[in-house]
Amino acid sequence: MHLSDLSFGRLSKWLVLACGLLLANVGHTQGQAIDAQRIVDALKPEPAPALKTRGLRNLNVEQTGETVSQPSAPKFVSLTIGFQFNSAQITPESASTLATLAQALKSEELGGLEFMVEGHTDGKGTPEYNLKLSQQRAATVKTYLMQAGVDAKRLQSQGKGDTELVNAQDRFASENRRVKVIALTR
Repeated sequence: MHLSDLSFGRLSKWLVLACGLLLANVGHTQGQAIDAQRIVDALKPEPAPALKTRGLRNLNVEQTGETVSQPSAPKFVSLTIGFQFNSAQITPESASTLATLAQALKSEELGGLEFMVEGHTDGKGTPEYNLKLSQQRAATVKTYLMQAGVDAKRLQSQGKGDTELVNAQDRFASENRRVKVIALTR
């Protein structure tokens, strides 16, 4: 299949999916360092869309007030944060990842934004247990970020349990255990 064979609607859906996968690749995997600028780049909002104008050749240009906008998916990063088994206690190995995240969230480029911290688990355990554990883990990450200097008013947290698996073919895969940080629209 070539890009020229795709309709505009299918092409735009493909581009949204591709962008989502690229953003998801900002995620931290075991042994892979992540830097604050990569997080900032993944979370910062797009520049304001250009205004449509109308006019006849170069005679008169009038702004219509309409903006050219494409619906976009929320900006996010998905980070692998290690927790002690069956608890919400962050492992020492994940402290540097969270410190980098805090540095990015405190940056000038992200300073005016609010964020949702989502906790996710794998499929081990009951749905009720996984939901509670993911809520505790998201709250722990939020607390860590606040202690690192991120304003509490800019942070929300929620647990998703095992309802949004990254790897649905393997419910127990480690990549399903993660924290997702989403830039909220204002």
